[in-house]
Amino acid sequence: MSNDILFDISDGIATLTLNRPEKKNAMSFSMLGEFIDLLSKIGKDKSARVLIIEGSQGAFCAGTDLSDLDSIPGQDRGLRGAASDHDRWWPIVECPVPVIAAIDGPAVGMGAEFTSQCDIRIATSNARFSWNFSHRGLVPDTGAGTWILPRLIGPGQALKLLYTGEFISAEEAFDLGYVQEIVQPEELQKAALDIAISIGKGSSFSHKRIKKLIFQGLGSDVDDHMERHTKALTECFKSKDHEEGVKSFLERRAPNFIGE
Repeated sequence: MSNDILFDISDGIATLTLNRPEKKNAMSFSMLGEFIDLLSKIGKDKSARVLIIEGSQGAFCAGTDLSDLDSIPGQDRGLRGAASDHDRWWPIVECPVPVIAAIDGPAVGMGAEFTSQCDIRIATSNARFSWNFSHRGLVPDTGAGTWILPRLIGPGQALKLLYTGEFISAEEAFDLGYVQEIVQPEELQKAALDIAISIGKGSSFSHKRIKKLIFQGLGSDVDDHMERHTKALTECFKSKDHEEGVKSFLERRAPNFIGE
């Protein structure tokens, strides 16, 4: 792994840091490939119960490195995968563990898209967001801006942000319900870690099914959702984590979940 992305895992909490501060953590083509592959590996790592994604040195991600885009004419530029390759377009959504975005400074373009793909968003007072794709003659590049974002903040608000490409502050993002918490920059890592620890106390067996039910449910009718729900609930009834959850409650102790 290159120094453009740093990774650590401790006590079940994985941390992925975008580390290209000279470019405000903008994604090069090679860095994006590494990012996607690493998320796939995290999703398969049974020791990873929660993931925090952050940027280094006062920026989350300034989007795609435009020097990379300029190196290949648009008419010759291929896509990163077929429409059905969800893990290439939505690597954070496809990662089955809960994902927290710890956002300091700008999250622009692809950076904003990746915050949309995260399950929980914590921002500092310095954070700001822009889906500026129309300024580059593009649509939101991962598809999250046109599918997830309207479901998070409503179609009208999403269209305004996508049409104008304007920046919004952390406070504005909070008012829209996009950001769940605002903290001072020096408090960001602790705030993200506190939530990660709280999530880590639950069953990862349950978390994986909850995340899948939520995202699949955003685009389906109730009957299809309930088919998936009853299947997931049956799996939970048969799981060791459910057995442990009941047993630990009756024994008045903290549960020791194993994710099975």
